[in-house]
Amino acid sequence: MILTDAVIATAHDGAFSVTRDAAIVIDGDRIAWAGKRADLPAAQAAHDTRSLGGRLVTPGLIDCHTHLVFGGDRAQEFDMRLNGASYEEIARAGGGILSTVHATRQASDDQLLASALARADHLIAEGVTTIEIKSGYGLDVQTEMRMLRVARAVGRERPLRVVTTWLAAHALPPEFASDRAGYIDRVVLGGMKAAHAEGLVDTVDGFCEGIAFSAAEMARIFDHARTLGLPVKLHAEQLSDLGGAAMAARHGAISADHLEWLGDDGIAAMAQAGTVAVMLPGAFYTLRETKLPPIEGLRAAGVPMALATDCNPGTSPLTSLLMTMNMGATLFRMTPAECLAGVTHNAARALGLSDRGAISPGMLADLAVWDAAHPAELSYRIGFNPLHARVFGGEIA
Repeated sequence: MILTDAVIATAHDGAFSVTRDAAIVIDGDRIAWAGKRADLPAAQAAHDTRSLGGRLVTPGLIDCHTHLVFGGDRAQEFDMRLNGASYEEIARAGGGILSTVHATRQASDDQLLASALARADHLIAEGVTTIEIKSGYGLDVQTEMRMLRVARAVGRERPLRVVTTWLAAHALPPEFASDRAGYIDRVVLGGMKAAHAEGLVDTVDGFCEGIAFSAAEMARIFDHARTLGLPVKLHAEQLSDLGGAAMAARHGAISADHLEWLGDDGIAAMAQAGTVAVMLPGAFYTLRETKLPPIEGLRAAGVPMALATDCNPGTSPLTSLLMTMNMGATLFRMTPAECLAGVTHNAARALGLSDRGAISPGMLADLAVWDAAHPAELSYRIGFNPLHARVFGGEIA
C-alpha cells in the first residue's frame, strides 16, 4: 500500500522535519519507503494507493511511562491535597500508593482488565500505538504478576503494542514494614525472577525517594536485573535529589523519569550514558509542584527528552498524551518539536526500542494521520483531538 498526498512530520534534535506532497510505502507491517512523492522509486509504484488528502502524518505516538493497570481510584486524596495535605503526608498516613495496593489486591483480573482497557481506549483514540505498563500496585509476588498478565492482555485485546515493566520496588507494604531487606529479597528480586521466567517482564523500574527506596537499594535491584538481561529505568528526583538518576545512568538505565530535583551531576551522568529524561508534567500539575525539572540544563547537555502521561490513580490521572504535550510546552517550556520528539523518537528510546518512533524504511508501519496543517498544532491545542486515522502494523483504522 502507498499512502499519498501526505505531509510527513517528524521531530529530532529539537527541530521539525516536514516533507510535503509525500508518499509512504507500506509492505506488510513495515515502512518500505518514505519521501517526496516525485521521488517514489518505480519499483514501489505498483502498490495500491490511498490518498490522505494533504493531511499531516507522524509516527504513531508512544506513551513510555504509565501505571495503566490498577484497582480503585484516589479522588478523595485529590480533595485532601486541595485542602493542604502534601503527597508525602498522604503517603505516610497510609494513603497514596498503599491505598491503591489494597484496591488492586482486592480486584479480580477481569476487573483490572476492564478498567485498563477503558483507559487504553482513550490513548488509542489519540493516535497512541505503543504503551508501557508497569506493575507496582500489588507489592506481593502474586499480585505483581497478575498485573503484568493483565498488561499483556491489554495488548491482545486492543491494537496496541505493550511494553511491561516490573515495579515491585514502588513502596514498602505494611506486612514488610520492619523488614525492608526481606521485601527486596523475596518480592522484588524473587518475584522479578519468577515473572521473567514466565515472559512477563520487558524492563525493570523502581521509585528512588525518601518515602520509597534508596539509591543503594535500587543499585542492588538493578544488579539483579542485569543478571536476567533486563534493561532498567528509574523514578528519580521527583521529590528530592537522592542521586538516583546518576546511579541509574551508571547502571546503563534507558531512562530516568520525573527529575524535578535533578542536579548538574545527574544531568552529566545521563548525558554520558545516553539515558533518556522522561518528563511527566501530569504529576507536576496534579501535585501542584513548583520545582521545575531542569529542561534547559538537559537541553544544553544533549540529554534526549521524552514525554509521558504517567497515567496513575493518585498523582497523574491523565489519559491524554496530546494534553501531556501541551503541558510539556506550557509548564516545562519544551518546544513543540521537543514535545513531538518526546512522544515518538525519544519515547521509543526511553523503552529501548529502535523499530518505531520514526517514518523511515524498516520501521514499524505505526502512524497517526491528523487533521492539522502543522505539527506544532499537536502541542498547541487544548482539549482537542485532531486524529483522522491511525495506522497500526500497516492496517488503517
